[in-house]
Amino acid sequence: MSEMITVGLTLNEPVYDETIPAGEPWYRVVKAGEVLRIVDLEGCQAVDTLFYNANDVTERYSAPQTIVRQKNIFVETGTELVSNLGNTMMKVISDTCGRHDTLGGACSAESNTVRYALDKLDMHSCRDNYLLALGQMGMDKRDLVSNINFFMNVPVEADGTLAIIDGISSPGSTIELFALMDTLVLISNCPQLNNPCNAFNPSPVRLSIYKPV
Repeated sequence: MSEMITVGLTLNEPVYDETIPAGEPWYRVVKAGEVLRIVDLEGCQAVDTLFYNANDVTERYSAPQTIVRQKNIFVETGTELVSNLGNTMMKVISDTCGRHDTLGGACSAESNTVRYALDKLDMHSCRDNYLLALGQMGMDKRDLVSNINFFMNVPVEADGTLAIIDGISSPGSTIELFALMDTLVLISNCPQLNNPCNAFNPSPVRLSIYKPV
């Protein structure tokens, strides 16, 4: 089915359009055939994102299957986001940034203390956002899986380690995802202050949903 998606889809006015404040969670179902557009309004803002089959949340995004399918550790135009059942959930049909991370994971109280300092324990994190939103949807921490970090730059160093360095997205950088199934999208607009994934200054992003014509 994904091969049937063509470039140059015509998008009219969005059926949904909202600006998400820095550090806040967001979730919504993007129906099959719709396009989700994420805009990094100020540049260098990590948008940590999870995906679930809206009709059966036991099917969810799989980083390993996505990487194997693309033979690429980065998300870019043409990337198919693959579920734990091997199905394509969404496909990247447009991207003005050029690189998105699917290995670095989400920040948490635990990782903040290990990476930075014990006094960072109480800092807000993406894991906190996820658990809050999942609880509102009747899910829990057992439903957490590896996420995609849109607009986040996590290269692999020569020794095989991952590095979180300055982002490459600029104000207005955009990625568009075409849904091939009804997809529950859960976002944490990352609140991280301790590394350059948000340029040490978390900022808002714009989320729009379109029905192509």
